Amino acid sequence: MATVIYPSPIFGPIHSRRLGISLGINLLPSDGKFCTFDCIYCECGYNKDHRPTRKLPTREEVREALESRLKKMQEEGVIPNVLTFAGNGEPTAHPHFPEIIEDTLELRNKYFPDAKVSVLSNSTFIHKPEVFAALNKVDNNILKLDTVNEEYIRMVDRPTGHYDVKRIIEGMKAFKGNLIVQTMFMKGTTEDGRSVDNTTDDFVMEWIKVVKEIAPRQVMIYTIDRETPDQLLQKATHEELDRIVSLLQEAGLYATASY
Repeated sequence: MATVIYPSPIFGPIHSRRLGISLGINLLPSDGKFCTFDCIYCECGYNKDHRPTRKLPTREEVREALESRLKKMQEEGVIPNVLTFAGNGEPTAHPHFPEIIEDTLELRNKYFPDAKVSVLSNSTFIHKPEVFAALNKVDNNILKLDTVNEEYIRMVDRPTGHYDVKRIIEGMKAFKGNLIVQTMFMKGTTEDGRSVDNTTDDFVMEWIKVVKEIAPRQVMIYTIDRETPDQLLQKATHEELDRIVSLLQEAGLYATASY
């Protein structure tokens, strides 16, 4: 089973399906995975199979590595579209996430002022005031909501601690539109035979109703792109994603799909 464990604290730039030329910022250890979810579709594999032994990068290490890479990109004429917090787990879990956001915005303004700063988050720490404030400062606050069905979330996203989807939804509403909702759609089954198809109306219509209440400035839907730790998962089709985009647009929401 192929998995992707990203270097830390900086990786890339890479070409992102959703964001363009992206310089990655990984606030997790470089030798394993540290996440509050244990998704069966995660390209980094299952948490138990990639337990890190190294420490989190410090704020100072992140700043120095980021500035060094931005200087090099500037010298080489490589212009990033976005600086993206992603990598081997949940970036907002880093204890100095808010301060690192401040450093990143300062360095972005210095070297590539037209680049966006994006955070890919599973939303589990948005209730923390300091995390909420930091996410409100970035250009693209991209928060995961794969469904509003908590049973499905426990089967597919597999939160490692306390998780309350209603609390997550209320936390998203608190951004008052300053967020992008990101949702994975897929088909197939788990390895023990349970369906993971969330492209049907049973899932989609209730999810759209809630997303409309959240009122994000954009909805990004996507499907599996790389090998997954659960081998029986399948991509959603172009037609299925296009149908969901059309339903979102009918609900008055700006939506895009990555195939």
